[in-house]
Amino acid sequence: MLEYVKTILQKVSFSRYLFERELRKGLRYLMPGEIEEFRDWCYEMFGRLYLPILNRHFRPTY
Repeated sequence: MLEYVKTILQKVSFSRYLFERELRKGLRYLMPGEIEEFRDWCYEMFGRLYLPILNRHFRPTY
């Protein structure tokens, strides 16, 4: 499921609205163990473009 969610986010990354909607949906579909890897991937791929959205949906890690 992780790879599927990544593919969807890449396809909708042209739209802020679609990106956030699919990010929320993807987080519901993933297993707890996959979320950390997914978070790291999201920040690497989309951190420059959608940093506020990512910060809103992922808790900061200390």
